Amino acid sequence: MEGAPDEELMLAYKAGNAGAFETLYTRHRARLYRFVLRAVKARAVAEELFQEIWMRVIEARARYAPQARFTTWLYTIAHNHLVDHWRKRGLTLVALDGEELPAAGDPDPADQAQAREALARFAAALDALPALQREAFLLHEESGLSVAEIAAATGSNEEAAKSRLRYAMAKLKAAINDG
Repeated sequence: MEGAPDEELMLAYKAGNAGAFETLYTRHRARLYRFVLRAVKARAVAEELFQEIWMRVIEARARYAPQARFTTWLYTIAHNHLVDHWRKRGLTLVALDGEELPAAGDPDPADQAQAREALARFAAALDALPALQREAFLLHEESGLSVAEIAAATGSNEEAAKSRLRYAMAKLKAAINDG
């Protein structure tokens, strides 16, 4: 089952195959966790929401029907859960948590400083994006969703999702290039 498509695994899980769920969880946990963490910024909150999202997946398995890609379905659940979280607390989508990318080899200190500055500019630009643009960008880059899948996951139309993603990319490129 390890090489099976996500939709097939979810149908197998729906039919009672717990191993299929383990494969899905293993396959998607890291990306989903990063998406949630970057959305809420606090690790403790992200971990709680992450677990709640997977609980919703478990609870919704009986209603699962492969009308779209599994990832679209999963990130729709995640999006809706995050929206509920933000509404309850009056929060908005936030960006990177300041973690640095691991250095490869033994780079020049000037290159490291330049890379840190570029990362800081990117993080600030991502944080400054309007919430809907930031979410579209994260769904596309972190989760690998297409424009159509972003639209489905967020309950918008494709043109709105495309515009949000395009504006986010343009603003992020401008911020990086201004440095």
